[in-house]
Amino acid sequence: MIHLANAPCSWGALEFDLEQKSAPIAYTQVLDEIKQTGYQGTELGDWGFMPTNPLELSLDLGKRSLDLVGAFVPVDLKDPSKHQKGITHALKVAQLMRDAGYPNAFIVLADENGTHQERTLNAGRIKNPMQLSDSQWKAFAKGCESIAESVLTTYQMRTVFHHHCAGFIETPDEIEKLMQLTDASLLGLCFDTGHYAFGGGDPITGLKQHNSRIWHVHFKDFDPQVARESSFKNGDYFDAISKGVFCELGKGSVNFKGVLDTLEKQKYNGWVVVEQDVLPGMGDPKACAEANRNYLTSIGL
Repeated sequence: MIHLANAPCSWGALEFDLEQKSAPIAYTQVLDEIKQTGYQGTELGDWGFMPTNPLELSLDLGKRSLDLVGAFVPVDLKDPSKHQKGITHALKVAQLMRDAGYPNAFIVLADENGTHQERTLNAGRIKNPMQLSDSQWKAFAKGCESIAESVLTTYQMRTVFHHHCAGFIETPDEIEKLMQLTDASLLGLCFDTGHYAFGGGDPITGLKQHNSRIWHVHFKDFDPQVARESSFKNGDYFDAISKGVFCELGKGSVNFKGVLDTLEKQKYNGWVVVEQDVLPGMGDPKACAEANRNYLTSIGL
């Protein structure tokens, strides 16, 4: 059975420090609207967006009958000197989720996306010279495994890696290489349909290729016309986001009916998290969440 969640990023609560970041919104409003628009769960969002007291967090989620399915943890994984800080942060987040009563929630590990100028400027059009060196690949993979192992050993919780544009694991080839370099028993894959498409891949192909590693899924749509227009004007990743490159589900290029059919054939039994990065002037987050939920209902989810 596939369970459906949404995430605070759909209300503009993003991990990035953007000039166009949405005005602060109360986490209680986000949770209310996730529930009202027909979702069963949520991700945590940035540390401190939701309560960091486990009892308070549990009560807020429980009274809305919402599950907590994961938390985004960005780490500069190519730099070994940053790994211990990443472990400490991941353990802090994992402890909060476990103590709040959600031991099956994932640490959604990611690169520190949007901080490297060349990768951020060239999101969606990455060339080989922009990729990690051999030594950086080794460090990156070791960092992923160290964090995942620490979380598993300490709290018996699992870690998935979230490939992401404007980071060093964006293209299909980069995703495949990271999966080859890491232990399949330690690190799963958070497969994101929109980022996979923006990174130059076909999501259905990616789902089939990484079937055994996919433990968590994000449904995000991708508008290639917006990406082309942003690229033509030398816009970076954040410019593309602000122009709506990740649009409402069903309005972009991702074949969600085919994606859903593929997941069902692969007997995927987990969470699908809907994400649509909504910034000021891009629409009403609650209305977008409702439209996305209605679209998924129309294709059988």
